[in-house]
Amino acid sequence: MKKKKNKKNGYTIIETMIAVSLFLVIIITGMGTFLNANLLHQKSRDMRSIMDSLNFIMNDMSRNLRTGYNYRCYDSSDPYPIIASDIRKSGENCWAIVFKPEDWHQTNNPYKWAYYINNGKIFKSTDDAVNFVQLTPDEVIIDSISGFSVLGAEPFLSNCLSSSNCQQPFIIIKLVGEIILKNTSTPFSLQTSVSQRLIDV
Repeated sequence: MKKKKNKKNGYTIIETMIAVSLFLVIIITGMGTFLNANLLHQKSRDMRSIMDSLNFIMNDMSRNLRTGYNYRCYDSSDPYPIIASDIRKSGENCWAIVFKPEDWHQTNNPYKWAYYINNGKIFKSTDDAVNFVQLTPDEVIIDSISGFSVLGAEPFLSNCLSSSNCQQPFIIIKLVGEIILKNTSTPFSLQTSVSQRLIDV
């Protein structure tokens, strides 16, 4: 009569090592995917913040230009630095625009305002173009094709008020460039048009 051998069922060391290795591969792959998704979320959030900043700048320029008057376009034929001149001037592809703000006639605010594009940045002045503040974040680079187009800035003629051919002062703001964020370049293009709220007489 043969004796039965007692076989004990269980995992061998090799099977355990294989199972642990597979588990670690799955965990590492999952962590990599999670970290990558988190990185993409942070980049998307930062990009959204910069785009919100650009939209705020466009809205700020539009609002102030809409309520301002006496626009002057500075193009390649004009001197630099900007001179806050009272001469109104239309033009295309202006690198700067100077104007009188809505409350310019008040004694406590006798200065003209200015917006200009230089070295890939947008600047704003509220003191006759003497001092400027950078509006765009450092991550934003504005291309040289960006600028302002000013139409109908010259004073109306005396017989123009009753004529249908008179042009209401009109400004086009075009911003083209790229956002450089974490060694990644993202192009953008923004454009808006502004019509003066009051007739410039």
